Amino acid sequence: MMHVQSPSGKRWQGKFLQPFLHFHDAIEHTPIRRAQVRALAVIGALGMPLYYTLWQHVFPQEYESPLLRAVAALLFLPALWPGRFSNTWFSVYLFLGLTFELPFFFTYMFLMNHASPLWVHSLLVALIVLFHFDTRIALLAYLSGTLLACLAFAIAGDPAFLLSGEVLQQLPVHWFTLAVLSVVKVGRNVGAQQKLAGLAAGLGSVAHELRTPLVSVEANVRGLQRGLQRNTALPSDAASLEALARIRFEVRHMHHMIDLFLLSASAVNRKLEANEMVAMHDSVASVLRRYPFTSTAQRDIVKVDVRADFSFHGQSELCVVILLNLLRNALKGIQRAGKGRVRIVIDGARPVPRLLFIDTGCGIAASRLPLIFDRFYSYPAHNGSGIGLALCRQIMQAWHARISCVAREGAYAIFVLEFPQPHTSTRHSRFPSIHRAR
Repeated sequence: MMHVQSPSGKRWQGKFLQPFLHFHDAIEHTPIRRAQVRALAVIGALGMPLYYTLWQHVFPQEYESPLLRAVAALLFLPALWPGRFSNTWFSVYLFLGLTFELPFFFTYMFLMNHASPLWVHSLLVALIVLFHFDTRIALLAYLSGTLLACLAFAIAGDPAFLLSGEVLQQLPVHWFTLAVLSVVKVGRNVGAQQKLAGLAAGLGSVAHELRTPLVSVEANVRGLQRGLQRNTALPSDAASLEALARIRFEVRHMHHMIDLFLLSASAVNRKLEANEMVAMHDSVASVLRRYPFTSTAQRDIVKVDVRADFSFHGQSELCVVILLNLLRNALKGIQRAGKGRVRIVIDGARPVPRLLFIDTGCGIAASRLPLIFDRFYSYPAHNGSGIGLALCRQIMQAWHARISCVAREGAYAIFVLEFPQPHTSTRHSRFPSIHRAR
């Protein structure tokens, strides 16, 4: 009999895996984070044998283990190629690697060297490095690694030493350090969120301020149109009516753009977690109805290819935010290039349902492609606030989905949105690399 997992179990697994998936996506899309991880991997892989030589021969310590250091050095190496991991395997590797290399290894060596001053300092540095990762990941690794190290020491060493003053007096120092690090990280996150909220509030205020004069302009244009329609004696009435009709169209276009800005601004401050089933074809159709196309010709360059519709766990309004941002960016790229079309492919027949958002406008330069999901990054510099694609990725991550991009400058840009199956646990969801999605 097949075991069906309860929704509460899925939510718990989602919350458990979310920090690991976010970290993996950050490495994939953020060159600075990827460089940091690789630098740590190189330092760890080279540092293990180097410090073995120092503590064994130059400044001999009571206990050293070439086997443990060799295992730790080997565990650092896969971090040099994080993009080769799927989400699931990266989560497993990250947890096991951090647990063994930092809290387990340094706590065990601290105990086996009977709390020597050198290992007191080394353990504290290891914990500081650990808590520079996501606090949830770090806390889980700290508890697991410390308990396993104490158990291993109890088997291999003197269990009574675990309760000695030399060991116990370190705990308040460690816990105070970890608490301060966590508070500092929370402060940084709150600051970033406040900056986003302020930007969203400013965007909303500007949109509301624009609405008032637009309503006045539209009312006056309607009055002028009615007056001209009643006075048919003037030969210039047809041209005037055409000009006024164009003004009314532009006013309606601005109203739609304001609605889009307000929708994006409200998404910054709302809860992003999935709370309903969303049909992808309905969302795409809604976006095409709501988007303020400047002309029929612009609407005609957008085509939808439905290979197979699919549904996913998300929020319908936030899905509209994502698609509106992608459509707006695609049409801007086509406008800058002076050529191109947009093709939206709904492909739910694959093991991993996905939506492809393809435009053949100006494309994206290879040097800028890794930066497009960074918050506050925009190119050209005056082209928007830089929160659109970052918000799209944040929403997708909250749904345990992925957004990635393949592009070539002057040719095309393909945004790939991949969604877990609605009846598949997040734990078993496996998203192929963007390089395999071409």
